[in-house]
Amino acid sequence: MTDRKTRLAIILITSLFFLWGFALNLNPILIPHLKKACQLSDFQSALIDSASYIAYFLIALPAGLFMKKYGYKAGITLGLLLFAFGTFLFYPAAELRQFSFFLVALFIIASGLTLLETAANPYITVLGDTDSATQRLNFAQSFNGLAAFLAPLMGGTFILSGVNLSEQEQQSMSASQLNEYLTAEASSVQMPFIVIGIVVLLVALLIWRTPLPEIQEEKDAPGKVKGSILSEKNLILGIAAQFFYVGAQVCISSFFIRFSDKVAGIDEKTAAYLLSGAFLSFMIGRFIGTYLMRFIAPPRLLAIYSVINVALLVIAVITQGMVSVYALVAVQFFMSIMFPTIFALSIRGLGEKTKIGSSLVIMSIVGGAVFPVIMGQVSDVSSIQTAYIVPAVCFLVVLYFAIKNNSIKNVTLGASH
Repeated sequence: MTDRKTRLAIILITSLFFLWGFALNLNPILIPHLKKACQLSDFQSALIDSASYIAYFLIALPAGLFMKKYGYKAGITLGLLLFAFGTFLFYPAAELRQFSFFLVALFIIASGLTLLETAANPYITVLGDTDSATQRLNFAQSFNGLAAFLAPLMGGTFILSGVNLSEQEQQSMSASQLNEYLTAEASSVQMPFIVIGIVVLLVALLIWRTPLPEIQEEKDAPGKVKGSILSEKNLILGIAAQFFYVGAQVCISSFFIRFSDKVAGIDEKTAAYLLSGAFLSFMIGRFIGTYLMRFIAPPRLLAIYSVINVALLVIAVITQGMVSVYALVAVQFFMSIMFPTIFALSIRGLGEKTKIGSSLVIMSIVGGAVFPVIMGQVSDVSSIQTAYIVPAVCFLVVLYFAIKNNSIKNVTLGASH
């Protein structure tokens, strides 16, 4: 490939990091929005996260097999086509105001995102000089953080109406007035998702027409694998820690808008902008945390951040007003280094078991499908504020994992989500 074609390929693959980050971080906007438009409980609205994150668990291995047979470029193209198809399904789902239809659309989108994530991380490392592979990966991952910042900002502007009628107000409306209100709320997702789908299709077309090198799979190291992968105790503990961490991460953001309304009386649009700021602090925290690891061992920093997050969540649960909201914003900063640190510590020293170990840790992202539902159920039987005990408990598991790895002085961070 010429330098010009290589640069174009890097730009296109980097755009994938942005696209999947944008799509996933629209969920905190969709949860309160569809709760209102489809008249859902907190438990039901949490199924939005379940539909997205269960795809990572179910599709990850088939995605790998597909790309092994047909190549990474075909996998990326298929992923983008699924992504676009899912976004277009939002139009009829909104017309029917059928929540199950929305869940199907979200699952299809997430299936496409799984293909993109499976391919993009290894692809970006082979586009260009080997010596600069880590720099390219970090650069591309920064666009994932940028997307997380922009998604609630754009979603709050173009999807959320800012109108949130109480049950009493809805009961006072006639059937036709209520239907008109709910239909208007549901239809606000149609044009934004159509635009997203068109952009994704354009990227798919560019990817398909751009020459991309095929990745040569590394051959397994010679010799037999000693023992089952399940005998690697630290890996199993790391899988559990990642499962609980991703669950906590998704819980924190998914109910942020509802929390801000109930605890501090903040309207949904303003809360969406606050969430955007929280995601910005997450991105900044990733850079600061990576720098701090030059002076503080990664497991120790992971432990410190876990303790701080538990304390911040306790503050969010027991206080009122803006203090609670700012506590949740701060949690985002201290979550920033957790996914890549847990990942790196989990697969450290696996040798020829590294590939399967990495796959298992990635599959533990399914925690994002489980814990929001638990949190939604707790909210329905108590309150959304009390429900934030759920992610606090999750961080205790991360703390335990960090303590068990306390002797490790240095790791290389190479994954993010």
